[in-house]
Amino acid sequence: MTRRRIALVGATALALVIVAAWVVGFGSHTGANAAPDVSKTADGPIAPARPAGGQRITVEVLNATRIRGLARRATLTLRDHGFDVVSTGNNPDLFDSTQVLARTGHRDLAVLAAKAMGGGTVLMRPDSSRDVDLTVLIGASWHPPTEPFYP
Repeated sequence: MTRRRIALVGATALALVIVAAWVVGFGSHTGANAAPDVSKTADGPIAPARPAGGQRITVEVLNATRIRGLARRATLTLRDHGFDVVSTGNNPDLFDSTQVLARTGHRDLAVLAAKAMGGGTVLMRPDSSRDVDLTVLIGASWHPPTEPFYP
């Protein structure tokens, strides 16, 4: 390779590293190197610590529609409100409205999640095999909040 070609390859690699660092640092959802401060969330409830043990409320989010990407958008919404979303996926059954299933018997936590989602039906469905406190089934009537613009 000629020196000119080596310099061009090096400059291209450096430009890619700079762009990647900018995307990771400034283009993230919460800002550069900062975790979201849920104590200052003014537009919705804040998830308290789980009653038994003081751990965060764990949530499973399932898209129960044919609309792609709703589980990801719901995950961002719930995390902005302090919930710990540990898994996402698709539900085999389709629903029109959002349902929040209380898996560990804590109805009050399910009510907080439903409020964070902008509404939904709260159902008691204990299931210790799921290893989560709540399951959120996103229905077709749910509209995700608009995403903030970070220039």
